[in-house]
Amino acid sequence: MRLFIKLIFIAIFVVMVAVNTRAALAMNILDSFPLFSVNLWAVATLYDAYCGFLTFYLWVAYKERALWSQLLWFVLIMGLGNIAMSCYALKELFKLKANEPVWAVLQRRTA
Repeated sequence: MRLFIKLIFIAIFVVMVAVNTRAALAMNILDSFPLFSVNLWAVATLYDAYCGFLTFYLWVAYKERALWSQLLWFVLIMGLGNIAMSCYALKELFKLKANEPVWAVLQRRTA
């Protein structure tokens, strides 16, 4: 199960980097803003994504003890979205000891 979860987050990271790279090479992100003024679904999708990013960040802020780390992850998550989120999940998964259950990744470490 642990390997499966790691593979899922690796796949998310790779797909998101590929899709974002392709989009960045094809078009400047600033050129897409007129789309947001006429397409309410584009706006709704952005709000949905950033509410999800903020929800995930609250877990990160709970787990990270240092303020500088909390701030860094906030910037990364809000700026890179699922790329940063998959990196954080992988970071936490690879920190697990062999005898720890996967659900332990959800908890704050005491040491």
